[in-house]
Amino acid sequence: MDFGLPIACFTIVRNRLLGAWLGLCHIGGHIFGERGDAFMFGEFRDFIARGNVIDLAVAVIIGGAFATITTSLTEDIIMPIVGWIFGGADFSTWFIRLGEIPAGYAGSPDDYVALKEAGVAMIGLGQFITVLINFVILAFVIFLMVRQANKMMAKKEAEEEAEDSGPSEIDLLTEIRDALKRD
Repeated sequence: MDFGLPIACFTIVRNRLLGAWLGLCHIGGHIFGERGDAFMFGEFRDFIARGNVIDLAVAVIIGGAFATITTSLTEDIIMPIVGWIFGGADFSTWFIRLGEIPAGYAGSPDDYVALKEAGVAMIGLGQFITVLINFVILAFVIFLMVRQANKMMAKKEAEEEAEDSGPSEIDLLTEIRDALKRD
């Protein structure tokens, strides 16, 4: 069974209804052409299909996974080593309590996480240091990646430029000299 005609009719009706709805929203003229074709939506579909958005989505997912690796590296490896170097300092206890501890609180007054969950106003210096180290590590890795990408792009551009440059002046002068000798 051929579904070509029903699909074409459905597409025309859909475009007309969508065009009428967007026309009521005062943006129909910007999105739809004179025939009511949704050319902006076609461009959007083409943009999605080109791969740029897919590459961006993959990058965001990998970036999120990399952020968890960076967090683990900082909290589980770097901060314990830094604490050991500074004589066993535990950065999670570096905070300034601004508010009073609630009356029903039964935990330790030195437990940053428990106090934060209890709603005590605090300045978390240790947490800030940990996040700052996370940021520096992540920024350095991104810098290395961008640096490498720039080197690869510069190398590719140099190769393309070398291919497109054509014969050198010496080659042209040699060719002219040889042509004059033959005459």
